[in-house]
Order: sequence, then C-alpha cells, then structure tokens
Amino acid sequence: MDAQAWDDRYASTELVWGAPPNPVIVAQAWPLHRGRALDLGCGEGRHAIWLALNAWTVTAVDFSRVALNKGATIATKLPRRTRDRLTWVEADLTSWDIPGEFSLIISAYLHFPETERRDLMRRCAQALAPGGTLVVLGHDSTNIAEGVGGPQDPEVLYTPEDIVSDVEDLLTIDIAQKLHRATEKGVAIDCLVTAHRPS
Repeated sequence: MDAQAWDDRYASTELVWGAPPNPVIVAQAWPLHRGRALDLGCGEGRHAIWLALNAWTVTAVDFSRVALNKGATIATKLPRRTRDRLTWVEADLTSWDIPGEFSLIISAYLHFPETERRDLMRRCAQALAPGGTLVVLGHDSTNIAEGVGGPQDPEVLYTPEDIVSDVEDLLTIDIAQKLHRATEKGVAIDCLVTAHRPS
C-alpha cells in the first residue's frame, strides 16, 4: 500500500469513486440508531458525507492527504451543522489506534493482506460500543476468476468466511454472504459481512 500512489490517483481525476454512497452501505446503515461512525479508508468521503447528512457524527480516515482534502472541500458546500459532524483524519490503518467507541464502523472496499486485515478487523470489533455494528464490504476472493474489476492480487481479497473467522469470537455475526453487482463491464462479486457487539 503506497500513500503516494493513492495521492497521485486521487489527484488525477475529479472523483475516483463518484459522489453517491454505495447502496449496500446505505441499506445497512440506514436502519441503525444514529451515533458515532467510523469510515475506514474513506477516500473522498462519499460514505462519511452521507452519514453526516443523516445525523451521524463521523470520523473519516484515510492515508491519502489528497483524498481527505477533496472530501473536506466537498463538505464545505454542506450546511455548517453537517460539516461540524465530520472529522477528517490522515492515518495508516495498519497501525492507527482507533480512538473511543463507535456505534458504526464501515470498511468499504478496503483490502489488506490477511495478517493486516485480521488485525484491523479485531481492532474494529474492540472499538465498537455495546450494540455497535461493523459493516465490511469488499471484493470477494472469487471475483478474480468469476467476476470483473477490483484488485487482481488474491493475497488482499477475502471471503465472508474469512471476515467471520476474524471477528466471530468478539462479535455476533448478522450477515455473511456474497453479492453480485452489475457493472458496465459485467458482474462483480462482492463480500458483505455485518456483525454487532452484544449489548
């Protein structure tokens, strides 16, 4: 993972991921009681901004300063009460100490090798407030052979079973499944896991 490479990528276009939040993230977050949310690898902030617009207090974390600056610039167009609910943090998630307790932690298309992923997932589980929810959405391991797009390095992909194994002794698993997502180039295969910390 190279922060400079991601800085260059974010600097090369207006919005890498587009402005609307991912509909799967929206569907998982919408029914939850509002509180403190953590958006891991937030990029340009599409999920963080949507959460803030919907009354969440959000910490948005990424290791790309360019991406964070773009997110903060977009947020300047929002009402002040919404901007005040957003905190932008530049950090390396492989070593960042997650501060406090969160009602919601989102990891959307964030990919690390197994050891680093497992460590991050367990730190996230421990950073959830009682009753808090972890949502992990990413490219499934089968996507390379059976889907389209996404990382082509199998070392950074995962299955629902992988994420469940990372956190099942700490959290109660609610959803663990593969999703098929239509794209312009064909059908991509994603992994979705949601889990909560018992109250």
